[in-house]
Order: sequence, then structure tokens, then C-alpha cells
Amino acid sequence: MNPLAHLRPELIAGLDALALPASLAEPLLDYLALLDRWNHAYNLTAVRDPRVMLTRHLLDSLAMHPFVDASPLADLGTGAGLPGIPLALARPGLVVALVESNGKKARFLREAVRTLGLADVRVLASRAEAVDEPGRYALITARALDRLAGILAVGGHLLAPGGRLLAMKGQRPDAEIAELPAGWELAAVHALRVPGLDAERHLVEIRRCAAEPA
Repeated sequence: MNPLAHLRPELIAGLDALALPASLAEPLLDYLALLDRWNHAYNLTAVRDPRVMLTRHLLDSLAMHPFVDASPLADLGTGAGLPGIPLALARPGLVVALVESNGKKARFLREAVRTLGLADVRVLASRAEAVDEPGRYALITARALDRLAGILAVGGHLLAPGGRLLAMKGQRPDAEIAELPAGWELAAVHALRVPGLDAERHLVEIRRCAAEPA
């Protein structure tokens, strides 16, 4: 029996609020239990309470699922697999690369991918700027990696033409948006409601500017 089974009702309520099926609760709880167990030895996340992890990690990651509408996706600085693993569970068939340079975290990610049977997910134990797959991805995600300009500096090369960065932020990051480097433009900013989280969350979409006509 999953040691975190007591969190199932709370998780199902959160999934319902995000218009996601209750059937996701079991694999998400399996992931959460694995994360909780490894976290004691590997310090994968500063959050220690599984109930807080449920809100701040699982539901926070899943709040962006309506905007994950293309594949493949590269999750930069994924850490313990956030948001990449919850999104892969929520969207079967989504091809995901979990990019993480920390060796301990990469080992956890491989174990999570194996345990959860995520056949379309692979782990890249590398810094984002060193991933030699230019133009491969329709989406890149980043949840707590850097300012927008910094994310694009290390991972922008991974995006295919028409691809987008989906960056999760707290308050609307107008100062960061104003700092976007040449060649990139704001596509949208979505205010998100994360069940159980009493804090602002915004998903920022950035895309490469259209080429000037010859």
C-alpha cells in the first residue's frame, strides 16, 4: 500500500479543480512516495512535507497542462522531475526530455522513469546549454530555473521554429518580460489558479520573433 494513500482525497480534489481525471491520482502518488523516500537521503527538494509537495510540486506543475499542446518537450533544470514527470503522467504519449546536470537528481529521475513506466521520457544528465539537439523541441519548460532571458540564453537553441518557452512564475514578471533579448517576443501571460496554493502563479509563453520579410 502506498504510504501516502491518505493524501488521495486531497489529490483527487485538486485534479478535479484542474479538470484532470481522478485516475491520475495513483501514478502521481507513486511518484510522490518515491520522491519523499529519496528526498530523505538526496535532498532533492527543500520541501519536506508530502502534503506540501502535493500542492507546491504536483498540482503546481499540472496547472500548466492546458498549454502543453505539442511534443516533444524539454524540461530544463527539472530537478526532481518538475514539471516534466507530472505532465508526462497527465498526457500519455507526450515525449519529454528531463534535463538535469546534478548527478544525484539525475539518478533519481532515471529511477522514477523506470518505476513509473514512462516509456516516452528520457533523462539528459547535462546542463541545458550543453544539450546538442538544436531545434528538436516544440516546447521547453522551466519552473524555477532563472529569469526569462537566462532561460532563453541556455535553452533557446533547443526550440524548433514556432516553438515556445513555457515558464512558470509567481507574480507577473513584467520586468523580466521587458528584458527579453532580441529575437524573442511575449506570446501570452496566463494567470493560473493552483488548488490549495494561496499565492500568485503565472505561466509566461515566449516565442521566437517571426523573421523579417526579405
